[in-house]
Amino acid sequence: MDIAMIGLGRMGANMAERLHRGGHRVIGVDPGEAARTSAAARGFQVSATAAEALAALPVPRVVWLMVPAGEVVDQTLAALSPHLSEGDVVIDGGNSYYKDSMRRAEQLLEEDVAYLDCGTSGGVWGLQEGYSLMIGGDAAAVGQVEAIFRTLAPAEDRGWAHVGPSGAGHFCKMVHNGIEYGMMQAYAEGFAIMQRKTGFDLDLGKVAQAWQHGSVVRSWLLDLSVEALEQNPQLDGIAPFVSDSGEGRWTVAEAIDLDVSAPVITLSLLERLRSREKNSYSDRMLSALRNQFGGHAMVKE
Repeated sequence: MDIAMIGLGRMGANMAERLHRGGHRVIGVDPGEAARTSAAARGFQVSATAAEALAALPVPRVVWLMVPAGEVVDQTLAALSPHLSEGDVVIDGGNSYYKDSMRRAEQLLEEDVAYLDCGTSGGVWGLQEGYSLMIGGDAAAVGQVEAIFRTLAPAEDRGWAHVGPSGAGHFCKMVHNGIEYGMMQAYAEGFAIMQRKTGFDLDLGKVAQAWQHGSVVRSWLLDLSVEALEQNPQLDGIAPFVSDSGEGRWTVAEAIDLDVSAPVITLSLLERLRSREKNSYSDRMLSALRNQFGGHAMVKE
């Protein structure tokens, strides 16, 4: 199948290479010369513009977007729109907000172009391991491009699913990332407790390796923890600053809208925000209040 992959960042380039290896013709599109040069060295065709790529593909075309969520997606679609034809399929494989995906699907439907939202998990390991794909949109359009999902997934018959109508794919990926926040936070807190128990002189790498086999907490995240501890046991040189992609915030907001209690996901998000406070005003206020009502000592800077 012929595909235009728009966005040749690390994940987009890896997906393009996996598709290329799977026998699909891929034209990678990126405005950056360095990204195009790197992609070309990996064996697939590249182009500086989407218009040029689409002109080289037979109709109907498949366009896969791997660009940052938000305005960039709308800008990309606006640039694509004049070059799309009836029957084309556009797939957004990024982390778009699901309500934006529903809106975009309606807009493209007016042009007889199908828009699929594909929540994609797998990160930098997807090239070797395959990607977990959660797909929302019209069933006929999904069937039209099913070969692409089968190639990108860990196996043809698993790791991917058409989960519902437009928006459902990115909704499921949003919740997936919220769960991921909670799991990562639990591992981080557990290892922090063990690290603080200096009397046992625990080798956290060995503990993590023991948990990899037979334990109810074994997971891919645990495997990655083992690798991180092998490379840097004390995590030297790593700043205690944790970013977020926005999907955890969307998950918490959705939980509130649906009256669903989600304390673990919510607190894990708040911990990420807290990690960015170098000089916390709230903590200084707490210290001042303890001094005011109880005369407790304050630590001065």
